[in-house]
Amino acid sequence: MRHIVRMAVSRRTSSNKASTKISNAVPAPERSAAARVASLLLANSKKRQGIVQVIDADGKRLELPQALADVMYQAAELLAEGRPVTVLPDEEMLSTQAAADILNVSRQYLVRLVDTGELPAEKVGSHRRVRATDVAAFKVARDAKRVSALDRLTSLSEEVGGYELGTKLSQGET
Repeated sequence: MRHIVRMAVSRRTSSNKASTKISNAVPAPERSAAARVASLLLANSKKRQGIVQVIDADGKRLELPQALADVMYQAAELLAEGRPVTVLPDEEMLSTQAAADILNVSRQYLVRLVDTGELPAEKVGSHRRVRATDVAAFKVARDAKRVSALDRLTSLSEEVGGYELGTKLSQGET
């Protein structure tokens, strides 16, 4: 069961500046605290076969279900990296703009993906809605294709000595 899918969300602004920072980036103290939480959750799950407990202000202990501990760990990991986190239910229906933001594509391109059947969607009145799990699955498949293509390009470059050319030129050879 997936609880959090690593979906980076770009924050678009009206200007086209390439170096625009994410407006709600995670501050350093919060990243540090999140890293400590992730470390504790990971260490605790290894020691006690996945048992995670929280203690409330009155000293009462509560054992967390594994699914919740997994969500907390993944969220803490992402926050530690400085990446904002949003938790959505698997069945959450997203607007085409929200889905496009998650995939870091234009809304028009996303609509084209829906219209060609590459991304399943439902019509609600005159609006298209995309299930969060479908967006996540599409992103995973798309990213896997990209990695595969980059691996093939790297392999081809190595076969023709493309990487050696850069080292020869940097050593003063022509």
